[in-house]
Amino acid sequence: MPAEGPLVIAVVGPTASGKSELALRVAETVGGEVVSADAMQLYRGMDIGTAKLPFAERRGIPHHQIDVLDVTDEATIAAYQVDARRSIDDIRSRGLHPVVAGGSGLYVRAALDHLEIPPTDPEVRGRLEAEAEERGPEPLFAALSERDPVAAQSIGRHNVRRVIRALEVVEITGRPFSASMPERRNLLPTVMVGLRPPRDLLDVRIDSRVEQMWRDGLVDEVRSLVPHGIRRGRTASRALGYAQALAQVDGTMTRERAVADTAQATRRYARRQESWFRPDPRISWVDPTVDGALDDAVHELRRAVAENG
Repeated sequence: MPAEGPLVIAVVGPTASGKSELALRVAETVGGEVVSADAMQLYRGMDIGTAKLPFAERRGIPHHQIDVLDVTDEATIAAYQVDARRSIDDIRSRGLHPVVAGGSGLYVRAALDHLEIPPTDPEVRGRLEAEAEERGPEPLFAALSERDPVAAQSIGRHNVRRVIRALEVVEITGRPFSASMPERRNLLPTVMVGLRPPRDLLDVRIDSRVEQMWRDGLVDEVRSLVPHGIRRGRTASRALGYAQALAQVDGTMTRERAVADTAQATRRYARRQESWFRPDPRISWVDPTVDGALDDAVHELRRAVAENG
């Protein structure tokens, strides 16, 4: 799709900040469709634990890149990039505005930015994962700090999956992983808005959301996914909430421990999301807890669309 055409709108921010509702409002207001940039919402059947907006609550707005993988599939950034860009091009070709919404930072960048996806090697990846299981994440992070300090600083020691990916790329290509990290440069005309509620209020929202997930039947949802192979799903089985619910099903965690562990892990994840998005100068930040702030954001986006022609 050429650069000329409908504006792309991105709604980003940490989990539980209200992205899904704002994306719906924007799509309704400007004439658009939502493209999810949430890695876990790609999975069919993983609804409660991913806070996936139920179909009946989407107000007739089509949503793309939701429910496209089985729980035994591995979500990859390379496949998502191809599929998300295809969705964006399709929406723009019909004169509508893609509203890319999500908190998976690299997925947002893969959809919107100049980003080279390095190759993968299952054998190398498997060896590094086995090493992480056997020795813990620290030796791998130390190795990455030595081989590619720029990537190590950007990723951080707690994101074990990305540390492994960075080491895999270094070993396969002989080049630093940081050399293939995304540029902050949009492929298409794009405007970005970020939701950033005060941290203490966000923590309360996260705790409340996690407790509600258990009340809504997350454990039963996980039980229903066991026959579909969620235990074999490398990505799905480790998702926040799903790993803990599986442990509760197996009797290795109590309900109380599973809820508390999920809430704590989700709060840490929200901090990482904030750290990922915060340095991006293209994002206009909004505190959704301020009266009228979301209305103002929608108004500004409508104006940006009008100015884009």
